[in-house]
Amino acid sequence: MSAEDMELRWFRSQFSAVVHRYKDGRDQYGEQMPGYQGRTELLKDNITSGSVSLRIRHVQVSDHGQYTCFFQSSVSYEEALLELQVAVSGSDPQISVDGYQDGTIWVVCRSAGWHPEPKAQWRDHSGQLLPSASEKIFKDANGLFQSQISIFITEHSNQDLSCSVRNLPLNQEKLSTASIAGWEKARQYAAPAPGTDSVTLSPVDVTLDPDTAHPKLILSDDRKHVKRGDTRQDLPDNPERFHHCSCVLGAEGFMGWRCYWEVEVGDKTRWTLGVCRESVSRKGKVTYTPEDGYWAVRQRDGEYKALPFPWIPLPVSVRPNRVGIFLDYDAGEVSFYNVTDGSHLFTFTGTFSGTLRPFFNPGLNAGGKNSAPLIICPVPAQAGGNLGP
Repeated sequence: MSAEDMELRWFRSQFSAVVHRYKDGRDQYGEQMPGYQGRTELLKDNITSGSVSLRIRHVQVSDHGQYTCFFQSSVSYEEALLELQVAVSGSDPQISVDGYQDGTIWVVCRSAGWHPEPKAQWRDHSGQLLPSASEKIFKDANGLFQSQISIFITEHSNQDLSCSVRNLPLNQEKLSTASIAGWEKARQYAAPAPGTDSVTLSPVDVTLDPDTAHPKLILSDDRKHVKRGDTRQDLPDNPERFHHCSCVLGAEGFMGWRCYWEVEVGDKTRWTLGVCRESVSRKGKVTYTPEDGYWAVRQRDGEYKALPFPWIPLPVSVRPNRVGIFLDYDAGEVSFYNVTDGSHLFTFTGTFSGTLRPFFNPGLNAGGKNSAPLIICPVPAQAGGNLGP
C-alpha cells in the first residue's frame, strides 16, 4: 500500500518526542527534537509500495534505545517498535600500581570510552581468571563508561598480570599485560630509609588558604591551625571555597617538586589528610579517591585507612600524634608516615598532572563534638631522617 498520503512518524519514549515526521507529502521539522535536527533523513524511494527507511547521521550514544515507527492513513494506523543499540570500543586498559602496604601491592586497571558498560577481568600468566578486589563503573558527561578494577597481590609474586576489557555487543576485547617484577624495588624507593635525602632535604612551609576553607572551619591568624566550629560563618561563597565538605587547602601549590610537611593530630579521634588536585570541585560532595583527585589517609575512632576504593586498613601499633606527608611529584608518589615512631603508613603511586595542594579535614569527634585543631608543624632540616621504611 502506498504511504505517500499517510503520516509517518518516528518517535522515542512518547508520541511527542519526534525523531522524524512526514505528512502532507513532505518532511515536517517543526516538532523534531533538537538532538536530531540536521541528522535525519527519510528515504522514500519505495514509499509507493509502503516501504520507507530512516537514516540517522553522526550517531551518538544518546541515540541508543527504543524507537517507534508509526503509520497513519485517514482510516487506520499501525506502529512497530525497534531497539537501536549503539556500541563504542574504548581505550586500551592501563595497569598501574596505586599503593602498597606490608608486602601487599594494590594494582588497578582502568579503561575509558566504552558503551554500553564493558566487562573487565583479571587473568594470570596462564590466562586463568583472577577475582577482583573491587569493580567500579563511571559514566562521563558524554554518556561513555569508564571501567576500573583492582586486585591485591604480594610484592614477591613473579607472575605477570593481564587485564581484559570486553564490549559484549561488538564481541570485541582489549587486553594489556604488566610484569610484577620490579614493583618491590619501587616500594622500597617510595618509603625512604633513615638518612636518605629524599625526605630530609625536602621540608616546605605550608600555610592554610582561608579562601578555600569551609564556612564552619576556624583558622588561626598565622594560618597554621584549623578546627571545626559549631556554626557556619558568614563568608563569601567564592568559587574556591568548599561548600559541602569541611576541608581547607594549603596555600602552596606543588608541581614537579619533592615536598615534606608534618601535621600534629594530637589526640583527635577523626581527621583526614593528604594532597589533592588544585582543580577538584569545591561545591559538591567529596569522594576521597585518586580517581576524584584526592590521595588521602584518615583516622576514624582509632581505625586508620588509606582511601583508594576499596579503603585499605592500616595496621598502626603506635598511635601517631604527628603525621608526615612526603610528595614526590615526578615519581608519582605520596607517602604518609607516623612521625611518633618513624614508621611508614602508606604510599600511593600513580601519575600526577597539574598543580597539587595539601588538604586538611579536621573532622569531629564521635558524637559530633568539636575537638582540638590540626596543626601544621615546623619541620627541622633533619627531622625526616627519623622516618623508616
